[in-house]
Amino acid sequence: MENRMRLQKYIAKCGVASRRKSELIIKAGRVRINNKIVKKMGVKIDPYKDKVSVDNKRITPEKKVYLVFNKPPGVISTVSDPENRQTVMDFVPYLQQRVFPVGRLDYNSEGLLIMTNDGDLTNKLLHPSRKVEKVYKVKIKGRITHEDLKKIRQGVVIDDGTKAKADISVADILPKNTWLKLVIHEGRNRIIRRIMEALDYEIIQLMRIGFGSLKLKGLEKGKYRTLNYYEVENLINSTKQ
Repeated sequence: MENRMRLQKYIAKCGVASRRKSELIIKAGRVRINNKIVKKMGVKIDPYKDKVSVDNKRITPEKKVYLVFNKPPGVISTVSDPENRQTVMDFVPYLQQRVFPVGRLDYNSEGLLIMTNDGDLTNKLLHPSRKVEKVYKVKIKGRITHEDLKKIRQGVVIDDGTKAKADISVADILPKNTWLKLVIHEGRNRIIRRIMEALDYEIIQLMRIGFGSLKLKGLEKGKYRTLNYYEVENLINSTKQ
């Protein structure tokens, strides 16, 4: 019994999807164990004996790949796009293993994006309870007031009626614009833009420069590199409470 593993965890370890998305795949009836369709949650398998397939294709654990990618603006952070726009996958076409982006940077945003086939780590990095730190540099038009800096630190009511906050500081003051540094511990969609829009600030450039233990240094836009052993271990440790 000690070798048995939850089905959704096994699917994630095979690089098919994150653990959360693997649960949806199971519920949809797309998974078979020893040629029998399984839709129930909580089913455990023996990864050494049981044969698992998704969409009638046998899956097995694959070598884990961990990349950091410097996403340019004007690129979609998804595996595919129905409008045939350029996606992050266009920049990693020759990998033997299939990878997927960890979370998203919106179309006009740029910077650090983790890409991996480790569904278990992806789930931990994105889960709100882990409070993994994400660091951004944001260029706004004009100046920001001390009062609004305080509001952002304490929490701003955004477009859906909820509050969002960030650690914020002024990084640089230019003649007509201001660079800000923001640190958040959540992953709601476009949260930085929504915070600034709630206070009527125009964002000129938004760049993610840190995610967990990773920093965006020495990597050109549109380029990626493989994380080394210590970087992966530090990233895993950043998800631990």
